[in-house]
Order: sequence, then structure tokens, then C-alpha cells
Amino acid sequence: MKKIIVPVDFSKYSEYALETGAALAKQHNSELIVMHMLEMSESIFSASSTERGEENAFMLMVANKKFETFLDQPYLEGLEVTPMVKYHKVLKEVAEVATDVRADLIVMGSRGHSDHDGVFTGSNTEKVVRYSNTPVLVVKSKPKSVNFEHIVLATDFSEESIPAVKKSLELLFKLGQKTTLLHINSPNLAFLSTDEIDEKISIFLKLAKLNESDVTIARISDHNVEDGVSNFARKQQADAVAMITHGRKGLSHFFGGSISEDVVNHSKLPVITFKL
Repeated sequence: MKKIIVPVDFSKYSEYALETGAALAKQHNSELIVMHMLEMSESIFSASSTERGEENAFMLMVANKKFETFLDQPYLEGLEVTPMVKYHKVLKEVAEVATDVRADLIVMGSRGHSDHDGVFTGSNTEKVVRYSNTPVLVVKSKPKSVNFEHIVLATDFSEESIPAVKKSLELLFKLGQKTTLLHINSPNLAFLSTDEIDEKISIFLKLAKLNESDVTIARISDHNVEDGVSNFARKQQADAVAMITHGRKGLSHFFGGSISEDVVNHSKLPVITFKL
């Protein structure tokens, strides 16, 4: 990975993301781009050019001062850190910048759903996930380690998912020592027999040109996808989970309908999302 973007609002969730991004940057010798979005009111843009310029300059000065303090962290020593300030709190701008600079990963902190506004509410995290063509790593606590020994990637093993799964595995193999592709059999989906699941997985592996020696395959039955992912990850003591998104529709329920961003919002583990 050459470039990692970390959006920040100077909260503790920002710090979780920054420390996680820094640890990954050290592992992969990456540039760390730290991005802050100023919340500029409409009145600023309706003011005269002189007033607008003075207001913009003041807000930039404050943001740069906060950056200096926020980036004064021992774990950033020796890293190439690039601060970046944007004028609007437009979440899709994170995705656009990531594309423009050809970033390999976005690291975001999240507090899950909250009544309080801010960059790191669950709903805002969802927006970045939806817009981003760049993989997004969502963290909710101070990182114990970024040595992800075991990552669980939920998939339906459909032919449509093959490009996204293969793209995901490229990054997951760099981040973790072991990746498990997980099939979840749920009563609210088209419930399959064991033989039907095995045949579906076999066809998937053949079309994807993957062998069971390349990845670990697992099957689980549960009430829904969220429970299946969470319960399997807990039992296997996984370090992170991965999901595949479906553009602006959000997280795809095995690419068929809308699924819970609940996995991102409620999982205590780091969650890595990839766009289909």
C-alpha cells in the first residue's frame, strides 16, 4: 500500500483511526494523508469577497493549529504525513480525494449510530462506504494491533461477486495472515441444502480460479447475515470482518437486496468494506 487516507475531526475516534492508519503505514511504508473537512456555513459564501476571505483565512488558521497539535503523536514519528484541509463536510469528498490521489485504503473511526452530529456517526460512515471505490477500514476503538491474523469475508459465492471477492483478497492477504470466505445460510434468504451450498462454492472457486488451499472456506447457518458474521467471527476469534458494498445502495445483502449497515455500525471488530 502506497497511500492511506484518514479523515479526522480531532475526536477520540479520529485518534483511533489515526493510530490505526499510522501502524499500517509503518508496516507497508505508506504515505499517510490526514484529511479534515471544515464546516463552512452558507453565510460565508454569501458574504463579500473580503469578508469571505477573512473568514476562510481564520478557519484555516484554526484548523492548521489543531492539526499541529493533533499530529504531534509519537507513533507518527518517521512517517510521511500529509495534512489536507477541505472546506465542506461533504462525505463523498473523502471518496473523491481517495480516487484522485490513488489511495489504497481509507481508515475511519466510527462511534456507530448517534444522535449527535459529526464526521464519525454511523450514518456518515455509511456515506463514505457507499461513495468510495477505495476500500474502507472502519475502527471503533484504540487498536491493539493491526496484525490481523484472521479476517472473515462474508460472500454469497455468486458469479457476480467474483471480481469483488478477488479484488478484496488482494488487500486482505496483505493485511492478514488468514482469510476465511464465509457463506451464511439464512431463513430470510433462499435457504439452501448442504449439497446445494457445496455445489455453489465449487462452481465459484472454479470460475474464480481459486483453490481451497488459497483461502479457507466456511459455512454457517444463522437468523440473518449480521448474526452469522458476528457469531462466526466471535467463535473463531477473528481479528476483523470484511463486507462487500453495492455502490450507493449501501451494503449489499449478498448482492440481492439491501442489507444492514448493522455489520459496520454494531460490530466491535474492525470492518473492511469493498465496493462491488
